[in-house]
Amino acid sequence: MSARILVVEDEQRIASMLQRGLIYEGYRVEVAGDGPTGLALARDNPPDIVILDWMLPGMDGLEVCRRLRAGGPVPILMLTAKDAVADRVQGLDAGADDYLIKPFSFNELLARLRALLRRAAPASAEVLRFADLSLDTGTHQAFRGERAIELTAKEYELLELFLRHPRQVLTREVIYDRVWDYDFGGESNIIEVYVRYLRQKTESTGEPRLIHTVRGVGYVLREE
Repeated sequence: MSARILVVEDEQRIASMLQRGLIYEGYRVEVAGDGPTGLALARDNPPDIVILDWMLPGMDGLEVCRRLRAGGPVPILMLTAKDAVADRVQGLDAGADDYLIKPFSFNELLARLRALLRRAAPASAEVLRFADLSLDTGTHQAFRGERAIELTAKEYELLELFLRHPRQVLTREVIYDRVWDYDFGGESNIIEVYVRYLRQKTESTGEPRLIHTVRGVGYVLREE
């Protein structure tokens, strides 16, 4: 089931754009044009995530944010034209999980939503396997056969992505989006660096390579 998003935004143009775009991306969307309506919708049918404008009629976004936060741990992405550091701090202190300044890129908004939804997802541990490589998503412990592999947080995220998409070529763009969200530009060599780290750790005792380069495209987890 796709995530359900509550958009609380009084600017009709922005609200309509968000509703159309998010539905196109496969989300279920509800829209409220003021704070009290947004709170009522959130109370009656709790959403998976809230996109909340700061400047709202009836009750401003900060107060809506505080009340939403008091009611539970729902992720909140706040939208605002206020770009001063003090304003961002005020929004985060009110309980927002992330902050996006208008005007914004819709693709960046999608990336931030995906990041918030991933962090909010319940942790259901499982063991991912490919060939003799395994990864316990509960303990973050990896093994090559019987040999344990210690991973950093980003190495774990990258290896998990490969193991969830075995034999599928993952483009650099997909890897940036899933592992680093929007933090790095396309010219960064951060992917190459972390692929090298994973290869060193998974091949350290002479095991055959599993993470292969697809020139000009990206990387794939497959056997020789």
